[in-house]
Amino acid sequence: MIHATVHWQNSGEKLRSNRYSRVHTWTFDGGKVIEASSSPDIVPVPMSDASAVDPEEAFVASLSSCHMLWFLSIAAKAGFEVVAYRDEAVGEMQTNEAGKQWIGNVRLRPKVTWSGQREPSAAEMAQLHERAHAECFIANSVRTEIRIET
Repeated sequence: MIHATVHWQNSGEKLRSNRYSRVHTWTFDGGKVIEASSSPDIVPVPMSDASAVDPEEAFVASLSSCHMLWFLSIAAKAGFEVVAYRDEAVGEMQTNEAGKQWIGNVRLRPKVTWSGQREPSAAEMAQLHERAHAECFIANSVRTEIRIET
């Protein structure tokens, strides 16, 4: 089971005014607490907090993190040494057939730094990413198109 607690507390605003704070917390099973909010691109400040994590950012980060964790595991089993992995992932909001906003695609753009005697060829690198994508639990759970741009 995967657990997360999301908590919001009304600080006295009337919900009907639509001018209430969207700031809330995410608490994870290990005890980590993250401040979250709606995106200020969707709900303007001061009802949103630009310094907090918004659900759309968390979705993109989850896809990127899951891919990275699988990539590191698969690369290690293949005998490659990774020194650093950095992904500046980007999600794109789109409108679906029903006129609803959704994150239609996510571009993962990993940059991998290797050490050791052997670095993967371009073909091996593509295979490592394909395998990581195929194993990622989050990628297997969504209909968003995920592109890996190396």
